[in-house]
Amino acid sequence: MPRVDPIGNFNFLVEIDGVVQASFSECSGVESTVEIMEYREGGHNSTVRKLPGRTSYSDISLKWGLTDSMELWQWHKKAIDGAVERKNGSIVVFDLANAQELARWNFVAAWPTKWEGPGLNASASEVSVETLTLTHEGVERVL
Repeated sequence: MPRVDPIGNFNFLVEIDGVVQASFSECSGVESTVEIMEYREGGHNSTVRKLPGRTSYSDISLKWGLTDSMELWQWHKKAIDGAVERKNGSIVVFDLANAQELARWNFVAAWPTKWEGPGLNASASEVSVETLTLTHEGVERVL
């Protein structure tokens, strides 16, 4: 049986309907949780049955180096102004040669709930980083 190595976490891109962002340096929060519903069944007093309940999804956090692009800020500004624009998207992990998709998660009906500007420091030499938090209504691994 051939050895299967784990996939690296550094070669990825995020696709969002209609958003052309050069690249993201970090993507986190791809998570789902199924609520546990406890049920006491008559005649079985020593145990509690555990049934699946509603599924909830964590917010996705995207970080990228500050550029002159205003596209993600403008999407967030629409939500601030009460005109929420929902978009679908994907998080895609590639092999080292960027030739083949190794994993893909699709998320649906996402909209930005939080934007965080860069921390600025005149004595530092790091890249300025913006953060956008997306809430959504579901995520599914398709590859």
